[in-house]
Amino acid sequence: MAYRIGVIGGGQLARMMVPPAIALGLDIRVLAETEGSPAALAATAVGDYHDAATVLDFARGLDAVTFDHEHVPQAVLAALVEAGVAVHPSPAALAVAQDKIVMRERLAELGLPLPEWAVVHDSVELGAFLAEHGGRAVVKTPRGGYDGKGVRVVRSADGADDWFAAVAEHGGDGALLVEELVEFRRELAQLVARRPSGDVVAWPVVETVQRDGVCAEVIAPAPSSTGRVAAVADDIARTVAERLDVTGVLAVELFETTDDRLLVNELAMRPHNTGHWSIDGAVTSQFEQHLRAVLDLPLGDASPTAAWSVMVNVLGGPASGSFADRLPAVLADQPGVKVHDYGKEPRPGRKVGHVTGTGAELDDVVARTRAAAAHLDD
Repeated sequence: MAYRIGVIGGGQLARMMVPPAIALGLDIRVLAETEGSPAALAATAVGDYHDAATVLDFARGLDAVTFDHEHVPQAVLAALVEAGVAVHPSPAALAVAQDKIVMRERLAELGLPLPEWAVVHDSVELGAFLAEHGGRAVVKTPRGGYDGKGVRVVRSADGADDWFAAVAEHGGDGALLVEELVEFRRELAQLVARRPSGDVVAWPVVETVQRDGVCAEVIAPAPSSTGRVAAVADDIARTVAERLDVTGVLAVELFETTDDRLLVNELAMRPHNTGHWSIDGAVTSQFEQHLRAVLDLPLGDASPTAAWSVMVNVLGGPASGSFADRLPAVLADQPGVKVHDYGKEPRPGRKVGHVTGTGAELDDVVARTRAAAAHLDD
């Protein structure tokens, strides 16, 4: 009998788990939020992941449940565990990814390098932090932020008053996370995968390029990374995975500072945008590896298959027509580049797909991949 795995969430990450699941002979099922989701190919149910009864019904008979996102409520996760469902990553691990304040507290307990940070409850406390950190800081809402949402640079004590009120209104204690505005040379990401029995496999550290708080490009491996940088990034990610008992893929986003330190920025306990290059550029993609990991199967080789891989996100998509309308042009112009369509309607700033190029010369790969993406994004 085939392994049966369930994915809660019907977004593009669930969609990209389908091909490796088919290749491995897995029975993959998806609980999508809405009809016509990106993962509709495998959506065996449509329902509200906030509702424990809906999720328990979906999970009946599955060997493991995993996630397209980290937003499933802890009460629902606890109900799954109580019912005997194997949940990967675990509720305890996901709690760290779900709340940025909890994340900072746990990472600090582990002694990992972080930006200077504090929990602030009002403009007075925020003003005090600003006074100690050069008059500028980054404020983050504890929950729900992604792709630049829930993140704001502030220069005055009243710069987050609306967020203090909004967090309190939604049942929180009004607390926000504030961090120093890090002077960094570039942003990096380190992905690892860990199975319940403890084995960990890492991909090369990659460089990410952000635009308006959204990942625009990824270069694998990160150019000009010294052995020390690669080793430190690998050690940080392995420490997080092992000490927090993370199962599946873990992404650790990092700042490489101007004084040559690596600081942890964010965590994601699932396949991540910064690992999409691995579909076409690694022996084992992050999506296949995630499925192997959560089912506690032996992990695959994460080595690159080319000297360089470059992934460029398609942000927004065509201003007129559809992604499919542009496909003939991009395939004719760049036959060596791989195109991935997420099945989403174009919308400004929305991730509707990505393209990946591989090759021996970085400048050539960058040029070809950007040219391909330009056909799809205007």
